[in-house]
Amino acid sequence: MKIEDLRMVIDEREKKSGIPDLLREVGVKVEMSNLPIGDYIVASETVIERKSVHDFISSVFDGRLFDQCNRLKEHFEHPAIIIEGNLDEIAQITENPLVFYGAVSAVVLDFKIPVIPTPNASNTAKLLVAMCARQGKTKGPFLKKIRKSGDLHRQQLSVLCSLPGVGEKLASRMLEKFGSTSNSLNASVAELSKIEGMGDARAQKIRKLLDAQSKNAEKTNQKTLHDI
Repeated sequence: MKIEDLRMVIDEREKKSGIPDLLREVGVKVEMSNLPIGDYIVASETVIERKSVHDFISSVFDGRLFDQCNRLKEHFEHPAIIIEGNLDEIAQITENPLVFYGAVSAVVLDFKIPVIPTPNASNTAKLLVAMCARQGKTKGPFLKKIRKSGDLHRQQLSVLCSLPGVGEKLASRMLEKFGSTSNSLNASVAELSKIEGMGDARAQKIRKLLDAQSKNAEKTNQKTLHDI
């Protein structure tokens, strides 16, 4: 199949990545749109979510990642996630690299969504071309009428499921016991450990993660003290 026959629908926010321009340069037909789900639709049932290493880790902590995975699986038969950048940066972004690899494992094993690393935008563009070419000519519209998620309970569960060792059942029990996401995140080790299936060790890991100060914050504090 000729590259000139390939077509992709790309989210408007991806313009700054430079990837749409790279795709146009090689002849791919690019259509920009405000996509409610994913960043690149390469076929009617194939959507790609692209994240930088930093954004992937941020999406774990703020709960976006698992909510996005739910919606990707709900609306597309073949979703995939691309993590773009230098994986050596993980140690600089988070004190515990297992947060990153634990999230990747959850995406691959729990959601059955493949995760593909690429070093830069140029390689991401090449991968997208290859994925699009495998689909062949696809008739019919790529865009679907998808409403933005308004399920507050699902969003709350997604936030809590980003914690180490917390699945949907434990997240539901946390909400039931503490009444809100905020109360759940502020619960002590003793309070967390009383939840059925939680255990003291898991409660301590959660509290340690939530209370840990980021390296960037430490550097900022040190600089402020030095300036004083």
